Amino acid sequence: MKIKKLIKLTIIVVLCLLVIGTASLFIINGYVKSASGERLMTVDDASKLENIDCIIVLGCQVKSDGSLSHMLRDRLIRALELYNAGAAPKLLMSGDHGHKEYNEVGAMKNYATENGVPPADVFMDHAGFSTYETIYRAKEVFEAKKVIIVTQEYHLYRALYIAKKLGVDAYGVSCDLNVYAGQSARDIREVLARNKDFFKCIFKPEPKYLGDVIPISGDGNLTNA
Repeated sequence: MKIKKLIKLTIIVVLCLLVIGTASLFIINGYVKSASGERLMTVDDASKLENIDCIIVLGCQVKSDGSLSHMLRDRLIRALELYNAGAAPKLLMSGDHGHKEYNEVGAMKNYATENGVPPADVFMDHAGFSTYETIYRAKEVFEAKKVIIVTQEYHLYRALYIAKKLGVDAYGVSCDLNVYAGQSARDIREVLARNKDFFKCIFKPEPKYLGDVIPISGDGNLTNA
């Protein structure tokens, strides 16, 4: 009889913890979205901002043949719109270049320069392995204080929240130019990512790599690998 009561009590406790955990997950998710949503802007509005140091383009998949995924191409299209509208004098391409054979930022810079951006205006952050690391490094390595971040809208809320907590004055411009396959799965993962970065922003750990300061006001060719 005692064993049955203990089992019942254990099940109740586990269920309560699951309910509390799930509720907390969605409360934090909603908080991150609401805390940063007012910083989303159109291209026209963003181009009227003053003293923007750079446009940060968050990295995304590059295919095995070196071509850009649809999501990454749309991010770059929107970033170049902003650059050509005079929103900022520099572009900061941030993504994964952890292996020689996989280079997001190199593909991103190539796209920009092939579309008329002077190479000196395009910086590459080869160690932008996560959104948190990108924003942290933008501030500490590239000395960017006021920025425009470009990515799809679902991703922008988290990027802007991180920037706010790390002391970067950031605005976001979305680039949802197409409907992307697998978006439902990305939306689910993003709930978890917002929770993860919510806690990261409390403790503010350093990225895996920092390195020497490379001012965003200088020559982007200094970041060529």
